[in-house]
Amino acid sequence: MKVLLIEDNSSIIKGLTYSFQQNNYQIIAVKTLCEARCYLEKHTDISLIILDIILPDGNGFYFYKEAILDKKIPTIFLTAKDEEDEIVKGLTMGAEDYVTKPFSTKELLARVNKISSRAQKNSLIKIKDICFDMDKMSITKNDRIIEFTALELNILYLLFLNRNKVVSRGMILDKIWEVTGNDVDDHTVTVYLKRIREKLGSDIITTIKGMGYRIDDER
Repeated sequence: MKVLLIEDNSSIIKGLTYSFQQNNYQIIAVKTLCEARCYLEKHTDISLIILDIILPDGNGFYFYKEAILDKKIPTIFLTAKDEEDEIVKGLTMGAEDYVTKPFSTKELLARVNKISSRAQKNSLIKIKDICFDMDKMSITKNDRIIEFTALELNILYLLFLNRNKVVSRGMILDKIWEVTGNDVDDHTVTVYLKRIREKLGSDIITTIKGMGYRIDDER
């Protein structure tokens, strides 16, 4: 599980990095909202965010609303304020939890473990006859594994991660560039989606003309 820590206090970063690594979590630490925004734009594999409210270049609440909420990444707020209205504000916006500074690292880890356990239960996504294990990055159809290339799996991961939302062709192009480092054009997306659909042998991917592609949960 990869955790993004957005915190400007070096002592907290050092302590949490050590504790989380000891508990088999991969932790990425950034000190500003600008760094966090750049990281989130380039990476889609963050499972949890720990976000300080007061940072050198802005307010964590606003950042959560603008840059995290739509991505549906579970978020724990770190706050030095214990006023009830601030806590309620964060939870009302959709945050998973909050921790008031100074805090116990063991307590924070316990809350992260709780979120992680729930996420593991939800890591298997089944749509019609296709099942995607988001942790193992494997896809089965009627319990038989379908072989995909690493790039094809990354594209499918992007589509499954954004279920019920349109994934633009531009987003897929960015993912292809991220994985391969090669310059590609719009036709490349068409080619890869055709291959993926053929391997799936299922109609779970819908083309949204002029926009991109979408996978919907079964209603």
